[in-house]
Amino acid sequence: MPVEVTWWGHATCTVEDSGTRVLTDPLFTRRLAHLRRRRGATPPPEAAVADVALVSHLHADHLHVPSLARLAPGTRLVVPRGAPRQVRGLRRLRHLRLCEVAPGDEVSVGDLVVRAVPAHHDGRRLPVGPHRSPALGFVVEGEARTYFAGDTGLFESMPKEVGPVDVALLPVGGWGPCLGEGHLDAGRAAEALALLAPHSAIPVHYGTYWPIGMDAVRPHEFHAPGAEFVRLAALRAPEVAVHRLEHGESVRPGVAE
Repeated sequence: MPVEVTWWGHATCTVEDSGTRVLTDPLFTRRLAHLRRRRGATPPPEAAVADVALVSHLHADHLHVPSLARLAPGTRLVVPRGAPRQVRGLRRLRHLRLCEVAPGDEVSVGDLVVRAVPAHHDGRRLPVGPHRSPALGFVVEGEARTYFAGDTGLFESMPKEVGPVDVALLPVGGWGPCLGEGHLDAGRAAEALALLAPHSAIPVHYGTYWPIGMDAVRPHEFHAPGAEFVRLAALRAPEVAVHRLEHGESVRPGVAE
């Protein structure tokens, strides 16, 4: 399987397929409001090199305007429908080619087709934004089919909406001691894995950012989700190859080393 995935931390990944670089939820900062990066170096300049960047929803740790500003002129930027009306900073990114999508929409980039799929998550620009933009996941279809879930909880129609995939990038944690509704922890992510039945999976959205001054509060919620997902995935979806990456590490799922 000729796809290569690099995890830069949190929900930021580079997916390379068919000669095209896809970047997910770019976040290239050491500090965001009350959060600081506790593990992994800030992604290097080459992490911002992409043909298309996908933004799953409007929360500031997924739609981070200063990080998007680092993308090269002409980069395609795919955002949830209505995002520019709610996030004024997007309107200043005139060097990017902005594209708004809703579930079911498709965007062609090089030899890839990017399909927006639903996510079960609060898509508002917090803390006070209105519910006017959907939270999304994306399926990147080229020589492989790669599902980037964004931020989501389990929902009944997930297998139907996502469809068959080869690689699943699944959130398994968060950036604080508690996960609310509309999130996957390691256990729920393993359940999603069993439903989706991809060939390979990579846990993301954990072990990167944590609230300042809360290092000693439920630290296992920061450190443990990746390993716990690997353990539970082996029980609930033993046929799926799970790759737990370090920050900045790459893998070619399905390719023997």
